[in-house]
Amino acid sequence: MAPVGRMLFCQISPLTYQISVQKGIFLRNLKDLFSHVHFAKNYSLRPLPYCCYSHRSLIRRRLQNVDLQLQENKAVNLSLAAPKVNGILIRPGETLSFWRAVGKPTRRRGYVEGMILRNGRVASGVGGGLCQMTNLLYWMTLHTPLTVTERWRHGYDVFPDSNRTQPFGSGATCFYNYMDLMVRNDTPDTWRLVLQVTDTHLEGEWRADGPQTCRYEVYEKEHEIRGEYWGGFTRHNTLFRRVLGMDGAELGEEFITENHAIMMYNPMLEETAP
Repeated sequence: MAPVGRMLFCQISPLTYQISVQKGIFLRNLKDLFSHVHFAKNYSLRPLPYCCYSHRSLIRRRLQNVDLQLQENKAVNLSLAAPKVNGILIRPGETLSFWRAVGKPTRRRGYVEGMILRNGRVASGVGGGLCQMTNLLYWMTLHTPLTVTERWRHGYDVFPDSNRTQPFGSGATCFYNYMDLMVRNDTPDTWRLVLQVTDTHLEGEWRADGPQTCRYEVYEKEHEIRGEYWGGFTRHNTLFRRVLGMDGAELGEEFITENHAIMMYNPMLEETAP
């Protein structure tokens, strides 16, 4: 956890960073070549009758020390990616791969420089900002019986909790193509993902062709901020979800994941700020 000790190979120089990226892409492609996963690839314009969960997130957020142009560029990138995912069907036994649906974000395809996080620092990169889409998709999926089979947590807590409405660690980062978000349908129903970008928000829905018998509430436990021996802070929690019947009766509790992140700001200063 601690940002001390031997430097990683990818941190030595821009060249070693690119070597690490190409290695990750190669290993992912090799893994997929021998995979027996049935990936979702069919789309439908017809809406399914049952809306199981919906959510929306603000696209342009005022973040400290972040160029607002990167926020505008994020809106461009999200507008390009959303149609690639919107309307995709996940039939029983199929798996949705975010990157298989969206494809590689390149300049040739219209993607622009958006905000990315690299080793806990704000940087820019082509296609930056698409993690807002995987954040939304992951959060929505936690409120359905669909199964998340691959999710990458954020290893750094970069921004203070200004206007946070969801528990810490309830998002999913992404990086083409080896840091993916995958969702498998282990239910007897067919599901359809709806995604659209408005002037202000990224909006999504999970819809199914059959009625659901449960709903879910996601919450955190064991939230803790620790002062570390190297002078910084780390943040930890666990996520659970409460399973409820459609009549509100509590049916059980399920563990989701645990999160650990290095904080890139001083939480003591944030608490005392006016």
